[in-house]
Amino acid sequence: MSGPAPGDADEAGHRPASGLEAATLAEHPATVSEHPATLAERTVTVPEHTATVAASFAGAGDARLGAVVAAAVRHLHAFSEEVGLTRDEWLAGLRYLTEVGHTCDDVRQEFVLLSDVLGLSTLVELLDGSPASTATESTILGPFYVPGSPVRAFGDSIVDDPATGGEPLVLGGQISDVNGSPVAGARIDVWQVQPNGRYDIEDDPAKRNLRGVFTSRDDGAYEIRTVRPVDYTIADDGPVGALLRAAGRHPWRPTHVHLIVEAPGFRRVVTHVFDEESPWIGSDAVFGVRPSLCRPMAGGSCRFDVVLERA
Repeated sequence: MSGPAPGDADEAGHRPASGLEAATLAEHPATVSEHPATLAERTVTVPEHTATVAASFAGAGDARLGAVVAAAVRHLHAFSEEVGLTRDEWLAGLRYLTEVGHTCDDVRQEFVLLSDVLGLSTLVELLDGSPASTATESTILGPFYVPGSPVRAFGDSIVDDPATGGEPLVLGGQISDVNGSPVAGARIDVWQVQPNGRYDIEDDPAKRNLRGVFTSRDDGAYEIRTVRPVDYTIADDGPVGALLRAAGRHPWRPTHVHLIVEAPGFRRVVTHVFDEESPWIGSDAVFGVRPSLCRPMAGGSCRFDVVLERA
């Protein structure tokens, strides 16, 4: 029997290479493994895919960026595999994040709020906070910090709106190092919710009330006149609130005052002082409570000492 005519397929269905094709393959043997028919027969596994994507960031000019993004890829892929993420769920997640972004503006940071309710903000503080066991614990910054608050003198009031109302409160204490020595000249940036359960900028982005920057005296002392804060709900009229409702979670935060304390030569601490009488102290919607930060606020005064660790 004669063989197949040039260009005809053999009994197995394989067509012999033409003279030009044979010459090309002989000249470039490495291209054999990249032949489309060969690629079509391959099956890419999940581990192979994840490894390929993670490795694609290895050439980042910033080594830390490359390492962080590659790790994010591996964990995001592992999460998707663990839950068996469907296409519809993937699309729903993208739509949700888009809605979170659309909810952000100059006053409201819905992504920070999402990080808060997922416990990520607190986790970062636990990972990046002060390692000294005697230093004041850090907690979340929250979405309503505004830089550039008014500079105040020792004992000044941070009540700028005469209609604020509320129960007067004197908040004070000492700023010291881990050995108990006073820290003079420490900068104490404070802000808190109003008695109406809203932060000033929620009423009006230009409004400033219950905010101030103080400086500790030579003996480390500081004193602030304010009003007793109240329990309040985080902004729950957006996508983060919808997530909480879907999960059967409440939006309440326990009574607190925010503080950022820093001084030259020391690690900055972002923290709160909580009212120990708040009914929400054990179930903060954003997981910010630390037992060491709880103090009594009844009776018109609250002492909160802050211990800083050297940098």
